Amino acid sequence: MPEARITMIRDRLNAALDPESLEVIDDSASHAGHEGARSGGGHYEVIIVSQAFAGLGLLQRHRLIYDALGDAMGGAIHALSIKAYTPQEI
Repeated sequence: MPEARITMIRDRLNAALDPESLEVIDDSASHAGHEGARSGGGHYEVIIVSQAFAGLGLLQRHRLIYDALGDAMGGAIHALSIKAYTPQEI
């Protein structure tokens, strides 16, 4: 199931934000025993580079990502660490 979740995260972000670069890291194992892990939600890190973030602040960038992930937030995804950049910031 972890691979399916990574694929789902990748597919949703690709469709919504057309990133130039996208890395999804499953960090769930290091949170074993944590409340979210017990309920089945995973811990993930996303490193994404997209022109969609141009002119947006940190909160707005995160909102785009949360919106793209939709109902997975709070379900399949318990915690998400985000690093969001424009191509010019790399």
